[in-house]
Amino acid sequence: MHERSWKDKVALVTGGGSGIGRASCLAFARVGAAVMVSDIETVHGLETVRLVEQAGGRALFVRADVSVASEAQAMVAATVAGFGRLDCAFNNAGIAGARGTVADYEDAAWERVIAVNLVGVRLCMKHELKQMLIQGSGAIVNNASILGTVGFAGASAYVAAKHGVLGLTKAAALEYGTSGIRVNAVCPGFIETPMLEDAGFTTDPAVRASIEALHPMNRLGRPEEGADVAVWLCGPEASFITGHPLLIDGGYIAR
Repeated sequence: MHERSWKDKVALVTGGGSGIGRASCLAFARVGAAVMVSDIETVHGLETVRLVEQAGGRALFVRADVSVASEAQAMVAATVAGFGRLDCAFNNAGIAGARGTVADYEDAAWERVIAVNLVGVRLCMKHELKQMLIQGSGAIVNNASILGTVGFAGASAYVAAKHGVLGLTKAAALEYGTSGIRVNAVCPGFIETPMLEDAGFTTDPAVRASIEALHPMNRLGRPEEGADVAVWLCGPEASFITGHPLLIDGGYIAR
C-alpha cells in the first residue's frame, strides 16, 4: 500500500486500546493516516497514542462508550475537530460477555453484549456516515466475527450481536453505495487478544489447544493479521468492495 494514497487521510478506531484495535491504530499510522484512538479505558487508549507517536505517526485519544448515543456522537465530533475530517472508521469495540445457555442467560448481561457489540456499531455508523456524506466519500469497516456467520454454544448474545453486525453492514452498503461510501466487515477467528485471555481461552493450555484445533492452520490469529485486513479494506486497493464480510479465520469456516 503506497503511503501517498493515505496522505491527509484520517482514521477512527474504536476499541483502540488493545488487541486488534491497537494493532489497527498502528497499521493506519504506518501507511500515513492520522488516527483517532477511541476506547472506554483511558489508560489503554493513551498508551496506544504513545505507541503511534513513538513510531512516527499522528494520533489523538477520545474516551467513549460506544453504546451511549451522546458519546458516539461526541467521538466523531472530536475526530473532526482534531483532524478536520473522517475518511476511515474501524468499528472494532466489543465485549465477549458472559457464557451461558439461551434459557439461563441473565437478561442484563445479554442486553449489555447487544448494547456494545451491535447497538454500539450502529451508533458509531450513524455519526460516521453523516460526516462522510458531507465529505462525499469514506470507508467503514465493522468488526464482526466468524460467530457472525456460525453459531457457538454458550455465547448466544455474542453470536446474535455479530450476526446483526453483518446484516447492518450489508444494509448500509446498499444505502450508501452511490454516495462514495463503502461499508464492509471483517470476521476474525479466534485472535490472541486480551479479550480472549479474559474469556479463559488462552490461559488454560488444554482449552487453548482445543480452540487452536478448530482452525485448520492449528493456531490462533495475531492482532496484526486482523488489523492489516481492516486497513486494506479502507484503502484504494479495495475500491470495488462493499457489503462484504471478509473472513480472517485460519480456515475455521472452511470445515
